[in-house]
Amino acid sequence: MSIRRAQISFGAMWASETAFMVGLAVLAFRTGGVTAVGIVTAARMAAAALLAPWLATVADRVRRERVLTAVGLFRAAALGGAAAVTAAAGPVVVTYVLAVVATVALALFRPAHSALLPTLCTSPQQLTRANAVRGLLDSSATLAGPAAAAVLLAVSGPAAVFAACAGASLLGGLVVVGLAYDAPPRAATAAAAGRRGGQVLQGFTTIAADRGLALITGLGLVQTFTRGCLGVLTVVVAIDLLETGDPGVGVLTAAVGAGGMLGSLLAFGIVGRGRLALWFGVGVALFGAPLVLVGAVPDEATTIVLLGVVGIGNALIDVGGFTLLARLTDETVLARMFAGFEAILTLGVAVGSLVTPLVVELLGVRPALVAIGLLAPLAVVAARPALGRLDAAMRVRDTDIETMRAIRMLGALPVATIEQLAGALEHVEVEAGHTVFRQGERGEYFYVVRSGRVDVLQDGRLVRTLGAGECFGEIALLHDQPRTATVRAAGETTLRASRLRRSAYLTAVTGYPAAATAGDELVTSRLGADARRRSGGDAARAPEAEHVRQPAAGDVDGPPEPLEPARIRQRGE
Repeated sequence: MSIRRAQISFGAMWASETAFMVGLAVLAFRTGGVTAVGIVTAARMAAAALLAPWLATVADRVRRERVLTAVGLFRAAALGGAAAVTAAAGPVVVTYVLAVVATVALALFRPAHSALLPTLCTSPQQLTRANAVRGLLDSSATLAGPAAAAVLLAVSGPAAVFAACAGASLLGGLVVVGLAYDAPPRAATAAAAGRRGGQVLQGFTTIAADRGLALITGLGLVQTFTRGCLGVLTVVVAIDLLETGDPGVGVLTAAVGAGGMLGSLLAFGIVGRGRLALWFGVGVALFGAPLVLVGAVPDEATTIVLLGVVGIGNALIDVGGFTLLARLTDETVLARMFAGFEAILTLGVAVGSLVTPLVVELLGVRPALVAIGLLAPLAVVAARPALGRLDAAMRVRDTDIETMRAIRMLGALPVATIEQLAGALEHVEVEAGHTVFRQGERGEYFYVVRSGRVDVLQDGRLVRTLGAGECFGEIALLHDQPRTATVRAAGETTLRASRLRRSAYLTAVTGYPAAATAGDELVTSRLGADARRRSGGDAARAPEAEHVRQPAAGDVDGPPEPLEPARIRQRGE
């Protein structure tokens, strides 16, 4: 239910934006021609790109649905004002200023919504499906918004479009009031207040520090530059090239939305197949390649179909790009990363909007379409090897997540947190018969057995054996006490395990009630069994009795072998 309400909010807000773009573009074209369309679009995008990273620091410190509500109310007020000014034939510059204000508010909405979805989901697959649904809503809004704008422009004018957009924004803000979910734990922010500049830049530094994030952002920049060009070219093609008038602008924009709906339905088919980076690249290429054909064949029906193909590409970009970005980023900076990403991409739209009138003036409409359309496909061809490496890395992470999901206390975590843990996992190997840690030592790691077995010994006596999919090391971490047992690799095969450092494990498990409860139950169960064994109780009645075995011939019933650090190695050494 929470995911559904969040998606309704997105659909309403995005329909408002796509309709508003059409109404504003028509108003600007009437008053200043194609140059005015480019300047107004660039002003909106540049202001949003500059201010959104500052505003996004709030979205990483408070509940994110509250940010969505605030954006909806603020944007509704700005668009309502634009409707009133336009209806009263007031100064057009006032409408432009209010348009910039509304755009800045929207620039905060998408990062906050993108950061909220992983918190509401419980697995990478659910997150991918949620992004596919959001892509479908994006496409539906891109179809319905401009189509509604075309109708309102035909029967009334831009003021009616702005009024309808204000109502949709209000709905988008109110539908998420009181959204129910377990918010991630937040660090204290008192000391951070003096480092606000660092917080603002952290979204950008996060992108720059990760090759996967930088790759997605770079290709996204090429795509949004093309998008900025397309926003201007759509007006020029509809009015000057195809001579379909003002409603034609809405029809061509709606064609992108119609294709996006088809693309979103196709995206559901790739949810379980992986290779999201490759599909993201395909989407970027499809955003540009059809423009080449539009320039070559300037026919109305052909143009509508080709812009539908652009919409298919846009849907693939949303599913692949936003899912990968969320999975590669630490939850604590997720909104700031998305804000930095959106800021970079918004600047791409702004630059594309400014450059297009110059390119059209120099080359003409049809050559401009060809030149601009080639950029995205060429960029994808150059990035193809890097996209393949990113997909391979995500397959490894998927395996790690499946391993952790088998542990009840970790399986209760939201996808944003489990992704963060997967990124922090260390893979280690311990040769058979060698010690992982010893009784009385300080606990620094939590372990999950991936393959092989471990013997758990207390005071030199074997108390249980754990196998693949089971965990150990949680007692010392959750209770902040020395290790209660010695653990060593059993059998004749190498133990392969994944481990988490104390800080990462405690932050995740203690920060969520369900995970904390599951962890406490496991600790209580094991400590209770150990107490019964020491007091002479029947260990066979312990919850983990299936792990207990009697020492076999050759077992050492005494102090374990000394730790041999050279035999405990991280995978890849």
